[in-house]
Amino acid sequence: MRNPEKVSARRARLLGDRPGAFAEAKHLRMSATKVRRVIDMVRGEDAPTALAILRYAPQAAAVPARKALESAIANAEQQEGLEAEDLYVSAIFADEGTTLRRIRPRAKGSASRILKRGAHLTVVVEPRPDLLDEIETPAIRATRSAASAKPAAPAASTAAKKPAPAKEAPAKPAAKAAPAKAAAKPAPAKEEAPAKPARTRAKKTEETAAETDVKKTPKTTTRAPRAKESTDKEA
Repeated sequence: MRNPEKVSARRARLLGDRPGAFAEAKHLRMSATKVRRVIDMVRGEDAPTALAILRYAPQAAAVPARKALESAIANAEQQEGLEAEDLYVSAIFADEGTTLRRIRPRAKGSASRILKRGAHLTVVVEPRPDLLDEIETPAIRATRSAASAKPAAPAASTAAKKPAPAKEAPAKPAAKAAPAKAAAKPAPAKEEAPAKPARTRAKKTEETAAETDVKKTPKTTTRAPRAKESTDKEA
């Protein structure tokens, strides 16, 4: 029987705390695409039905898939104490494996690459959901024994405690009214600066008119009169 305290990381990722088992077939010498064509037929089927399908499937990938399923069923019977008739294929998948690279000779001394694919197959079997209540696995038994070993917790008293009466705080005496402060003395008024004499509008208009007359007066230039040419011919 499997020790429930020692759980591998792979099983914890695939199953967690659920009852069941898994098996792996690594480094299959066929591509993952060809393996997936076969395993898609048995996913979700009962374990006996899945074995019958894989036994008579014509594909080459049916042989390693059937062997991996038989190994998973044997692990569930030996490690978990389950029966094959109560199991079903809960998960089955194929991952890319190791790819072998080879060379094929071609014309004019050249070569082309040959890729020989590989695959890793994983099968997980679990009890059917309608039988989970009837199956008692080692993990469930360990949980029940641990629960029975713990002492029962004391029952809480149902009588509710009455709240204590709140004490009333004594009223504080009213504070005495503070005497009114004396009226503040009025501040002395500041002496106003003597106002500048306003410039009358009439005076402004007269000065403006005088300035415009000066600007409008044209400049006169005085030229000496040109002497008239004498038309009398000298004798």
